[in-house]
Order: sequence, then structure tokens, then C-alpha cells
Amino acid sequence: MASRCRLAARFHHVHGTNVRLDASRTRATRVESFANGLCFSQEPLAPGQIFLVEIEEKELGWCGHLRVGLTAHDPQSLEVVPEYSLPDLVNMGDTWVFAITRSHNRVTEDGEGARAQGSPWEPFLLIERVRIPRDTLVGRSKPGRYSHILDDLFKMNVLPATARRSRIGVLYAPQPDGTADMHIVINGEDMGPSARHLPTTRPLYAVVDVFASTKSVRVIPVEYGFPSLQTLCRLVIQKHIVHRLAIDGLDLPPPLKSFCKHE
Repeated sequence: MASRCRLAARFHHVHGTNVRLDASRTRATRVESFANGLCFSQEPLAPGQIFLVEIEEKELGWCGHLRVGLTAHDPQSLEVVPEYSLPDLVNMGDTWVFAITRSHNRVTEDGEGARAQGSPWEPFLLIERVRIPRDTLVGRSKPGRYSHILDDLFKMNVLPATARRSRIGVLYAPQPDGTADMHIVINGEDMGPSARHLPTTRPLYAVVDVFASTKSVRVIPVEYGFPSLQTLCRLVIQKHIVHRLAIDGLDLPPPLKSFCKHE
């Protein structure tokens, strides 16, 4: 799964007409208007694999925000990329996309109780049988005097869901009946199943609609299993400093300082 995750952690070369990708295809920017901002994952996702993006730029003057979801349509097969994910791509069928809001869409079944949420400081997010390191899933503020306060607000997921530097992901979790539930994750918090009974017999691609007030997003690679030594070092360093600006005064190699401050 690791090699497949690396391939999927960038955008497909097929995208909306107003989207520009950087050379690595990990950053998507809508260069004009408010629509034609559809993007897809390079590869279909594996079961339990999250496609995670961070909101890098916002644009005032538009109504609406980022939209994410899944589609069973291979982007390569699209004659024309739809102008909108909602309703255009969804109306093509076998596509499940939702606007990112705090009161998020959630499908419940009869007799289903409230879902238990783990502490935002727990190291892993558990979604049914899927286990994802929480550290990568949570947005981080721009390094500054008050970044340690803002970072805690991201961890508690109390900032607006589509705030700059928020991280939003989508995945599907297989079910016993052979279908799957789609989950959307906002800053490390599982919003619950947004759609149920997705087919697992067809490849499912992530959909990211860089829509309206969301102008630019960046793909964030996610480590599965044991965290890397680099990640563990960052966690230990951040645990023992007041805020990330203090990293500048540490006797560390410049690349490690940058990783600890910005990632």
C-alpha cells in the first residue's frame, strides 16, 4: 500500500480548465473565476487510504468553499471535466461529493447512536478498522508569536472548517456487506459516514473541487504504520518548546528546523 499511497498523493493531470498545478502536481491553484476548479487524485485510493489536502490560499468575494468526495469515474475517461462537482459531476452518477461545512452531511442508520470521538491529543485517528496517525491530519498555523495557541485550536477543531491551513481528507472504509462508507476528516476529526454503500468493485478516485473562496490547496502525504524518525523528532522537539519560533534558537540542522516549524 505504501507505494500506491505515494502515487496517489498528488493530483491527476486531468483537471478543470481554471486549475494550474505545480511541477510536482501536489499544489492546485484556481487562477480565475470561481468554478472549473475540479481536481482528482492521480491514482484510485486503496481501502482506508486518506487523500489529504491543506487549504493554502483563500480569495475574498465569493460565496462557497472547498468540496471533496469520491468518484468511480476514471478522470482519463472524461471527455470534458465538469464545471462543478456539485451538481455536474454528481449528476453523472457513481460520485459522492460534499461541501465542507462545520454542520457536515452525515448519513445515519436506524438505531445508530452518537459516535464516540477520541481526544484530539491521541496519536491515532481510528475510523472503524482504519488507523491513521493524527499528527499529519491536523492543520498548523503559520509560525509566529501566537502559533502555539492557534495550533491547539486546530487540534480541537474549533476553527472554521475551511480556514486557511485547515487540513481536509476523504477516504472509504469497507463494510461487511462488500460496500464501503465514505468519511470526511477535518483537522483530525472524523465527521462520520457522509455516504454509504459505495461500490468497492470499481476504483474510487478522490475529488477535490477548488471552489469559490478556496483558491489553492496542497496535497499532504500521510505516513501509515509507525511514524518516521523525522516525525518522531519533530514531535519531541515541539513538545518541549513554547512556540515554533523558538526552534530558530536550537542547535539543529536547518532542514530539520524548517520541518519542525512548517510541517
